[in-house]
Amino acid sequence: MLVAVSGTKFSGIEVAVEVLVEEFGFEYLCKQDPEELLEYAIKNYTRNMVVRCESLSLLETLEKRPFFVHLSLDASVGMRYKLSKQITSLEEFIDLLDVHDFEKDSVEMRERSHLKFKIINKDLQTLKLRVTEAIGLQLQALKGPNPTSEIVPPLRPDWDSYFMKLATLAASRSNCMKRKVGCVIVRDRRVIATGYNGTPRNLTNCFNGGCPRCNGGGSSALHTCLCLHAEENALLEAGRDRVGPNAILYCDTCPCLTCSVKIVQTGITEVVYSQTYRMDEASFQVLREAGVKIRQFSFVLEPRIMMV
Repeated sequence: MLVAVSGTKFSGIEVAVEVLVEEFGFEYLCKQDPEELLEYAIKNYTRNMVVRCESLSLLETLEKRPFFVHLSLDASVGMRYKLSKQITSLEEFIDLLDVHDFEKDSVEMRERSHLKFKIINKDLQTLKLRVTEAIGLQLQALKGPNPTSEIVPPLRPDWDSYFMKLATLAASRSNCMKRKVGCVIVRDRRVIATGYNGTPRNLTNCFNGGCPRCNGGGSSALHTCLCLHAEENALLEAGRDRVGPNAILYCDTCPCLTCSVKIVQTGITEVVYSQTYRMDEASFQVLREAGVKIRQFSFVLEPRIMMV
């Protein structure tokens, strides 16, 4: 694993690098030439290494690699003033922050980090301990719940996370005024169909007034809603023949009762959802009676933000 550390001026970057080296046995790389550093990192990718990232060009070179993790730090102004040490003039301190923190490449680097550490506690005496604990927790999380002897890229999602992210991506295409929902149907780890909620083909989009019920503001009169649910669209796209045996439906919201009946009818064997819905119990009863497995899954949102 190669960890690059960046952050705002006087935010504790040196502390994070020191913790990775002294507490977790990372090798510190002082190289800043992107190609030279990348060549070394590739040849030694089985090691744990850390580099202080000071340029966008270095980040853009390294972030394409599967063994790379980018950690950024930010801290309260009070803590940063304490960490500035020899800076005695407040005006000089503010000028240094402005020059570094609001430089275009510096802003972009921080925004692109995978792990964002926000140091909100101003106690300088316990800073290193808090950073050690926070980094330790994230390193453990990056290893995953089932560490194996083989080397696994630290940010590679497991299958549940992968398919749920695809469902969330599908939800971004929703045109429903009420909520955004996405769905993915999978068999043997292959995507069969995707769907998102909204008005039927050739009808005016819901957010353009296509569904009077959704645009009416209330939650009643569900039977008058013109919007198809994400599960319905995915099931219609696939059909029973394409669904086949052992298919899994991933949805970022638990299916409603009407969708659950259709899920059973098309032969889905398992439903994985991330968010609850007000008709959960009725849906669960139908799915369980039909022998369909159902489970809730919560994936880690990215970027990961830690309060230290």
